[in-house]
Amino acid sequence: MEIKSLASELNTNSYPGRGIVVGKSANGKKAVIAYFIMGRSVNSRNRIFEPNDRGGIRTKAFDESKMEDPSLIIYNPVLKLDGKTIVTNGDQTDTVYDFMQEGKCYRHALNTREFEPDAPNYTPRISAVLKPNGDYNMSILKSNMGKPQCLRFYFEYPADAGLGHFIHTYKCDGNPIPSYEGEPTPVAVGNDDIDTWTDMIWDNLNEDNKVSLFTRYIDLQTGEEETRIVNKNK
Repeated sequence: MEIKSLASELNTNSYPGRGIVVGKSANGKKAVIAYFIMGRSVNSRNRIFEPNDRGGIRTKAFDESKMEDPSLIIYNPVLKLDGKTIVTNGDQTDTVYDFMQEGKCYRHALNTREFEPDAPNYTPRISAVLKPNGDYNMSILKSNMGKPQCLRFYFEYPADAGLGHFIHTYKCDGNPIPSYEGEPTPVAVGNDDIDTWTDMIWDNLNEDNKVSLFTRYIDLQTGEEETRIVNKNK
């Protein structure tokens, strides 16, 4: 499978929706994570990321007076537990966290969930779990070619220097919006500092539709973290 440029994957797609990137720096020293959200509706665009009290971030309404239905847009995209980092596009982050607290794995958690109930889009639930050694798992729960039947896919990756994987909710813009297809896309990861990498992702997301971005570098020897949050709403 061809290793793609993350910048090209982003700037050639006006609406990938929500996206997760996990990988390892080219020098093998750091695990890298990115999570972004985009929006087409006023409700979806009316959001920001802010730190939560469990090692990650939560979404929040930027203007509370404009908030309509919070059920699918207010959640914890990132949580940490026992050195593992959980990243998802919905409240399944908490489902995975709760199951892992009980000693169960992310698959057990996600087998209890399905795509979002936003017919006719049936937005996929995408998830990733990064382990302390840099290995990671990814998943997508999606409709069966637009029918309300849940297909569950799980992917497990060993940490590989210079390589990451990118999964997003939508194949492209549309009405209804077509779900992501295939395996997570292999993307090249360099040795850029976190600010350069963050800027690259933010600058290549569609200007009209991008809403917020979270990035994190984790030193695989010390566990030290660097985190950045970018919000369009300020």
